[in-house]
Amino acid sequence: MQMLLHAGPSFLLAPPPRFADATAPSSASPRRSRTPQSSLPTSHSARAAAPGPRRVRPVAPRAPMATGEEGAGSDLGLAEATQGFLLDATAYWVTRSLIAWDVSDQETSLFLYASRNATMCMSSGVIEGYDSKVELQPENDRLPSSVTQKFPFISSYRAFRIPSSVDVATLVKCQLAVASFDGQYVLLQAAHGNRQDVTGLQLPGVLDDMFAYTGPLGTIFSEEAVSMYLWAPTAQDVSMNFYDGPAGPLLETVQLNESYGVWSVTGPRNWENRYYLYEVTVYHPATANIEKCLAADPYARGLSANSTRTWLVDINNETLKPLAWDGLAAEKPKLDSFSDISIYELHIRDFSAHDSTVDCNFRGGFCAFTCQDSAGIEHLKKLSDAGLTHVHLLPSFQFGGVDDIKNNWKCVDEAELSKLPPGSDLQQAAIVAIQEEDPYNWGYNPVLWGVPKGSYASNPDGPSRIIEYRQMVQALNRLGLRVVMDVVYNHLYSSGPFAITSVLDKIVPGYYLRRDSNGQIENSAAVNNTASEQFMVDRLIVDDLLNWAVNYKVDGFRFDLMGHIMKKTMIRAKSALQSLTIDEHGVDGSKIYLYGEGWDFGEVAQNQRGINGSQLNMSGTGIGSFNDRIRDAINGGSPFGNPLQQGFSTGLLLEPNGFYQGNETETRLTLATYADHIQIGLAGNLKDYVLISHTGEARKGSEIRTYDGSPVGYASSPIEIINYASAHDNETLFDIISLKTPMNLSIDERCRINHLSTSMIALSQGIPFFHAGDEILRSKSLDRDSYNSGDWFNKIDFTYETNNWGVGLPPREKNEGSWPLMKPRLENPSFKPAKCDIIAALDNFVDILKIRYSSPLFRLTTASDIEQRVHFHNTGPSLVPGVIVMSIEDARNDRHGMAQIDETFSYVVAVFNVCPYEVSIEIPDLASLGLQLHPVQVNSSDALVRQSAYEATTGRFTVPKRTTAVFVEPRC
Repeated sequence: MQMLLHAGPSFLLAPPPRFADATAPSSASPRRSRTPQSSLPTSHSARAAAPGPRRVRPVAPRAPMATGEEGAGSDLGLAEATQGFLLDATAYWVTRSLIAWDVSDQETSLFLYASRNATMCMSSGVIEGYDSKVELQPENDRLPSSVTQKFPFISSYRAFRIPSSVDVATLVKCQLAVASFDGQYVLLQAAHGNRQDVTGLQLPGVLDDMFAYTGPLGTIFSEEAVSMYLWAPTAQDVSMNFYDGPAGPLLETVQLNESYGVWSVTGPRNWENRYYLYEVTVYHPATANIEKCLAADPYARGLSANSTRTWLVDINNETLKPLAWDGLAAEKPKLDSFSDISIYELHIRDFSAHDSTVDCNFRGGFCAFTCQDSAGIEHLKKLSDAGLTHVHLLPSFQFGGVDDIKNNWKCVDEAELSKLPPGSDLQQAAIVAIQEEDPYNWGYNPVLWGVPKGSYASNPDGPSRIIEYRQMVQALNRLGLRVVMDVVYNHLYSSGPFAITSVLDKIVPGYYLRRDSNGQIENSAAVNNTASEQFMVDRLIVDDLLNWAVNYKVDGFRFDLMGHIMKKTMIRAKSALQSLTIDEHGVDGSKIYLYGEGWDFGEVAQNQRGINGSQLNMSGTGIGSFNDRIRDAINGGSPFGNPLQQGFSTGLLLEPNGFYQGNETETRLTLATYADHIQIGLAGNLKDYVLISHTGEARKGSEIRTYDGSPVGYASSPIEIINYASAHDNETLFDIISLKTPMNLSIDERCRINHLSTSMIALSQGIPFFHAGDEILRSKSLDRDSYNSGDWFNKIDFTYETNNWGVGLPPREKNEGSWPLMKPRLENPSFKPAKCDIIAALDNFVDILKIRYSSPLFRLTTASDIEQRVHFHNTGPSLVPGVIVMSIEDARNDRHGMAQIDETFSYVVAVFNVCPYEVSIEIPDLASLGLQLHPVQVNSSDALVRQSAYEATTGRFTVPKRTTAVFVEPRC
């Protein structure tokens, strides 16, 4: 039996037609140590589902409610004082006609309650204050596959049907609850058995089913008009407030009209350059009240300082374009294949904050990249000339945690801090005291994705941030470097109806953010996880990527916590970007590369929320993911294990540091296992590449396993792997080496290990990735998580005078447990490199880049090419510990069935000797070749590498201690 009580006429209207098919692709218009431990066969603290400790970006405390605004964070807890019985939302409205709930009693009766004014409450166990009550009919069948594919984690829930006569479009604008009762409902009686449970509803399913939308959103300009579109199907009312400038008073309010969940208005062209906010009247589950939320435009292309208002700007206005901007596609650096890419990861503020050769007004911002004679630019020129192709910029969209208004910043007196002892805790205390008010943060605190960050612009209001971002991209391109943008679609800085930095959760509360089975926001990605499995979240992500690709001519995108984004979103993004053309969009989309962090943890682990963008799932997509296997094998341990755990390059077995890592047999086995992992990484981490492992067995990359049983090799193509030894997360490479190597090791030896580790990455198949400064021995004074450690600990010196070692104990919060290890090292002057050491490290890095780009054999484009050409020697049970010998073969006169790809060399051999002594090793398979030391190394400033030798009669290679030597066979 179905019946409606207390319902007004609108609730009986037929439902509106569905606006767009939620299953169809939409048309798009033109912290935190977070990397998981991986492949450790030795004794480490295991990480089951999550990747270990994570950087949670701190949020500012909430301001008093009376102010009408809040600081960053979630507006939770208000419902305690009101309708507390709806704090949870354990039921799911999954389609227009179905509600799913985990109800076991087959005789249960379910009712849906709605209150337009959010006046529902519980009195003596009875729900009161509702406008409408609808009986739901139990379905005999399980939830349909279309629902369980979208919501796999509720596949066991029971389904209940909503009467077809119900006006669902109106109901979703209300405060909603479902209640279960035992016994049978008695017509027209108030009592209908005992209430068993009551809960709120999660609405993304029904919103996607009824309101998935592919039409215009944001601002659309014509010659004489401006049209505004906002998707807000749960809103009861939407208006626009226009203001007098970025900080002036309210000028006027304009009402928007709704059509199937989209609110719109068209006004005169002179609206351009006004500042506005949307005022959205909507039920918000965080407070269980109807709220009037002031929100920026999710599709904003301009902002005032700190995103307090949206600037209504035509992004295509000629006044916003640098000279020759529209022709930049023709100036882009050449890129024949994604396999040719190499990436340099750089934080915008780090690049120039301490660079005295940059105009003081430009330091730390976008404009610093336009200073052609600065020390930083000269450094990038060296790397570009050596072959580096891409600069990866840490988040540069509008993020929270850094005030856009420079006059509000607080800074330490660095001259005074420099006088303090290198192992003092006073430096970190000074930094931490102002870290929420200084100009520094990595930027993984998304507020609005589609606008450049105001603190990096000369003026956060108006056009500066748009123009200067474009100038930065243009300048880097002209330097020979393409630009990668670090995008953070996996979470948002704030949620709730009050925080200025909350946007999406004000406009459609409960939709954009992923919630757990109780209706609480998931926070595994830091805070406020987003839900790309929802149609309009997926669409917003793709639309935003197109904005950056078309309007800012960005050349690639790195996805923060890509594993928290659905695979279908990633594939759709790739397809949309690669469809861009120079003729239509001014962009060659086929050259835009995508990669990200494919960690599989949290609520999305093992595809619980749908097939996600994890490492294993991305195989075959042509989208890259970070290879933590090679990182951990090179360095040893993991970022979350004991910092003294040694690896292949840092002295395991060969030069122990005193930390017990097993007996000699065990450490020998671990070293050999690490060698297997590195060799698979050097071969592009391909799942089907066959390696003779340390046991003597021929095993595919996917058959070689990490300590937790995961496959080492998982890629189908070399362009799907990002090989790296360090990144902005965790310690710098120099700091890792300084912790793991013996205390009495010389600085020269540490520098050699630094280069050895880097060279393994640089000479690997796949895409090499370098953290800015690793090539100049960059230190963060051993800070394991410098996301909010200020300019002091994150300093890069492109004059090469210092590497920033020994500037005090790093911040207490993430490092105090290791201070006893750090202090004696920071205070030991032998750990600090001199300028000559830094320059030597840079010279060696430039050399290894030149070697990579001297032959396409280091940059093979297909898995089959790698499987055919790349071979490893010194393998099996009789291997010489600490030595990897890799050969790459091209077509030769005596070899048929192989295409020639290198006009200069017919054979290359790379020997990586991590031993603290010279190694002489015979490789009979490589005898009788015409090998000689690579010309770059013949002319190297490194005297040791010049001593490397090859004897053709026996195939003997002699390589000095801690040296990477590359031999080539020139073509006749």
